[in-house]
Amino acid sequence: MHELAADVVVQVARAMPELRVPLDAEVERLWRTAMQRVAAGGAGRMFNGRVFSAENITPHLITGHLTEYRRVVAQMEQPALFAELGIRSLAVCGVLRCAGGMVFGQRHQAAVYQPGMWQLPPAGSVDAGAVRADGTLDLRRQLLRELGEELGLPPDAVSEPRPVCVVEHPGSHVSDLGLALVTSWSADAVLAAHRRSGNAEYARMLVVPEARLAEFLAELGDELVPPAREFLLRAGLANREGESSR
Repeated sequence: MHELAADVVVQVARAMPELRVPLDAEVERLWRTAMQRVAAGGAGRMFNGRVFSAENITPHLITGHLTEYRRVVAQMEQPALFAELGIRSLAVCGVLRCAGGMVFGQRHQAAVYQPGMWQLPPAGSVDAGAVRADGTLDLRRQLLRELGEELGLPPDAVSEPRPVCVVEHPGSHVSDLGLALVTSWSADAVLAAHRRSGNAEYARMLVVPEARLAEFLAELGDELVPPAREFLLRAGLANREGESSR
């Protein structure tokens, strides 16, 4: 887990490294297999865009490079490839609190990563579209885009995102960067926006009242992605035992 300052900067510091021919062939094989599985399961189509991979993480500065999404997926499929690929795919993850409680989403059963698990939406890889002309990344823009695509909420519905921390997943090395958000919208309004305009990223969406948060976390157990518990703790919404702090 990495603490973050409110003014943390994310910077593209170098070009994407080349791969050995045999490694590139293995990446392609794993990528094609994963694409076919995801499409067959009804979780949509994947494409090989460019996403940010973190190399050095400090409270005020995160540096890395843009890499192919197929490399990220290959490492998810076969974590031992981290020894050669060294990818720490950075994802922005909202910690969204509405007037009715905390928003949770269950990932599609055919998702390429953590299928069927619950997390704090919105969430998504930081991609090349977030890169500014000076090489820094606009995390706010990335998160608000995910907010609109996944939940159907407009940017002006939420507060300014506040960095919480970065949690690196064991095995896959995906690194989730939590950003706390608050909206005055009711639970019903958030869920209605998701039904009306959200995409198929989540099979289910729930708003859990803060009074029920400890009970809900206990019920989910290992079905909740581990970074979510840390984000709730750092945002002051749960303690180390997973109990609500409210």
